[in-house]
Amino acid sequence: MKQRKAPPMAGRESPRRWGRAQRDAVIDPYRWDHRPAGPAVCPQCGAVYRRGRWSWAKRPEEAMELTCQACHRINDGYPAGLVSLAGPRLPALKAQILQLVRHEEEAERKEHPLNRVVEIEEGAEGLMVKTTDIHLPRRIGEAVQRAYRGELEIHFDEQNYFVRVNWKSSE
Repeated sequence: MKQRKAPPMAGRESPRRWGRAQRDAVIDPYRWDHRPAGPAVCPQCGAVYRRGRWSWAKRPEEAMELTCQACHRINDGYPAGLVSLAGPRLPALKAQILQLVRHEEEAERKEHPLNRVVEIEEGAEGLMVKTTDIHLPRRIGEAVQRAYRGELEIHFDEQNYFVRVNWKSSE
């Protein structure tokens, strides 16, 4: 079967191939180099690894115990994403925003067990949500912006597996 090619993109010397990952993509440092030979279960969260994927399932009898990447990040205190929530309206909206953050986390975790909120810190500037992946912060930031407007900035780190999302409420 012949490979379809996309038109050349600005800044690239060759066209990008459809359906293939970019060659210069940043890889998660917590990603495993080798897959386990059989099923595994995380002793901390109970997620089950089977056929190359983590899921919430019943523990297989033959499963070995293996800490998942999300629990490994949590243990190391090394989040992959930060969501900063600030602004003059934040104190009045804090309870609703926290509920929205937890709702988005739950929706994401059902399908992707490794995408979790590590912790939510409350400081003088506002709230800081730390996550175990780079997709959940964007989802949280966009949900807060849809619900409460404000300014949203998303910054993916070009060199590392990390994202910073900043939301600020409008006056």
